[in-house]
Amino acid sequence: MKKGSMQKSKQWNVKGALRLAGVFNFLHSCGSGCLLPFLTLYFRHLGLNASMIGIIMASKHLLALVWRPFSSVLARQYDKRRTVIVGSLLSSALVVLTLLLFPSTGIQAESGRCNASQPEADPTPLLATLEQMTVPSQSNATVYSVNQTSISTEQPVDVNATVSLNWSARGLKSLKKEEDVHTEFLGSLKVMDAQHQMFFLVLIVMALWECMAAPLEWTADDGLYEYLDFVDATDRHSGVKVWKQLGAAFGNCAVGVLVTSLFCLTGASVEFYSYTILMILTVPAAALLPIYLRKRERLTSGGFKALQLVHGNSQAILCAITVVLMGMVSSAVSDFLFWQMQDCGATEIHMGISLALVHLSQTGFAPLSGHLSRFLKYHGWLLVLAVVSLAMQCLYYSFLWSPWSVIPAQLLAGFSTAALWWSITSQSEDIATPGAEKTIFRLFEALSLELGAAFGSLTAGFVVQKFGVMVLFQGAAVLLALWSSALAVLKWKIPRQRRINYSRLLAADTELSESDTDQEKDWLETAMEDDRGKTSGQWKRLN
Repeated sequence: MKKGSMQKSKQWNVKGALRLAGVFNFLHSCGSGCLLPFLTLYFRHLGLNASMIGIIMASKHLLALVWRPFSSVLARQYDKRRTVIVGSLLSSALVVLTLLLFPSTGIQAESGRCNASQPEADPTPLLATLEQMTVPSQSNATVYSVNQTSISTEQPVDVNATVSLNWSARGLKSLKKEEDVHTEFLGSLKVMDAQHQMFFLVLIVMALWECMAAPLEWTADDGLYEYLDFVDATDRHSGVKVWKQLGAAFGNCAVGVLVTSLFCLTGASVEFYSYTILMILTVPAAALLPIYLRKRERLTSGGFKALQLVHGNSQAILCAITVVLMGMVSSAVSDFLFWQMQDCGATEIHMGISLALVHLSQTGFAPLSGHLSRFLKYHGWLLVLAVVSLAMQCLYYSFLWSPWSVIPAQLLAGFSTAALWWSITSQSEDIATPGAEKTIFRLFEALSLELGAAFGSLTAGFVVQKFGVMVLFQGAAVLLALWSSALAVLKWKIPRQRRINYSRLLAADTELSESDTDQEKDWLETAMEDDRGKTSGQWKRLN
């Protein structure tokens, strides 16, 4: 019997599972931090304009909004979570390297690092046309007869020779284009200019990459959560999130230092190779990741129930609108803040360190969240404070003057982001039925990180293209300032509705029953004193 109990305790090693999950999340977040924040800079290097980049990033978020929950449900339904995780790591690590095969179109100017000359538009087509139109010269005395008229070589080439060559070349070119369109795969790309060709190629690769990478995070998180739920240790699940922040911070700093040091030799390819290497290093941890395997079940409508719970609560609707707006602005900042910093002379080391400070400040918010919530009465006012903080940092971003001037706003960004997610967690617990807290939190997460981010990237791309980055940040600051005022008034007018969560009450009652014996003794002594007082009062009335 002892042997069986030892094997069972060895099988469900919660501490070991949490350590392994921490390693997995650290390596995966480190790899993501090496590449994802710097993608828009690389697209700028390729020659894509702001509106094109906005469309690419919006497509990425919309694809993740649909494919991520659907793929995680399928992986759970067919017990293929580990296969999905390992396959996602390997395929995304290889697909992303395709972006390195695309040469720069030379439309966007570089920053002039390594004493490199500024790239210009490719003059090859124009030179080829001029060479076709040029007539070989012999001597100054040579005379050409065109239409029975003699002209000397000192004069320009006759227009009628030029027109015939132009029309013949144009006709052959149009016939070739039509043939390519009808016979070749993606032949229509050849009709476009180099910039639009690059745009569609990058869009295709990013869509394929997102299909490979999107199922990973939710699938791994669900497997670990159900594993801990089976052994009644879900309270330790939140401790794994710290390793995500630390991994992202380390990846930001490391790749910033490497790219800045090796830029003259490798350019921005270090970011892609770092991502690939770290994804491959994550595979052993993913293969050993603790995942609870369950029997096949019928698909549940947890997402629709979560929508109904949010729709039936006025405070939750305000929170949903807020997370969409915050997601829009946060996506605009993440897409084009590095553009603003690059224009101020910043390099990747400035960007990496400033972004790492955001993640580190988020980890330091957890000990302060309880004190702030008590000071602000309840989490709703902390949500208002998060919106105000993001508005202030957007206004600050619009007036950057040096590479290191972004540091104060980044520290404030960590506070606003952490306050937002802490408020969302509290709101999810308030309206959730037993066991639905995680589903409602996922709903808010999708509204912010995917739906709001998609609209934010699309809008930000067109605003930057037409008005510039400074106007984008100032407009975002004004929008958030107006919404924070409206949010404060609405939260003051609308009463707070809180659903009674019996599972939390049961857990609180269990903790109370297992409390110190001194508290039980105090409760018993108080009851006995009350009983003695009542008894003595009765004797006095009888006397």
